[in-house]
Amino acid sequence: MSAVESISPYLAVSSVINFDHPSIQILAAELRADQTSTTAIAQACFEWVRDQIRHSSDYQLNPVTCRASEVLEHRTGYCYAKSHLLVALLRACSIPAGFCYQRLSFDEASERYCLHGLVAVKLPGLGWYRLDPRGNKADIDAQFCPPQEQLAYSAQQLGEADWPVIFAEPLPIVVQTLQASLDWESVLAAIPDIALADFAVMTQGLESVSC
Repeated sequence: MSAVESISPYLAVSSVINFDHPSIQILAAELRADQTSTTAIAQACFEWVRDQIRHSSDYQLNPVTCRASEVLEHRTGYCYAKSHLLVALLRACSIPAGFCYQRLSFDEASERYCLHGLVAVKLPGLGWYRLDPRGNKADIDAQFCPPQEQLAYSAQQLGEADWPVIFAEPLPIVVQTLQASLDWESVLAAIPDIALADFAVMTQGLESVSC
């Protein structure tokens, strides 16, 4: 597989990453208009999604969004949905981007875990660089500061994981959960998770590269 062929899935439009939507095209053009480099465009896209799209559970907002254009229209989304919009904006600017996931403790009392959605963008001279557009608050400070990563969370507890895989499309379990949920509370009740032992099986056959 050639370098061009291998990167093409990370530039592709899809039903969820629908950056061919006029609203996404307009915003992408605005965000890149005053930038002088690919890295600067990527930073502008990241900071816009991080700061302008409100995290659904932080703000207790409906509706539940999934497609990139829905996230932009309603200005709200879970980490997964915000990642969908960020990847759409990056691809609209011809910057390769994909999806990464962490497995984090969701509720220590009940020993529940959840997937957390991230974005990886391919920057000139650096390669793949991970970003977390979930939105900052008092105890979270995700930033764009390559080559260092500054994500919202780190997977350190027993049962947590930080998978070094970049997917061309969102995981099916994430899309299914968002599309099936009626409101922001429903997402929390059915928060997507993949057990450590099941990750390889559940992601088998999906287009991906290593970080």
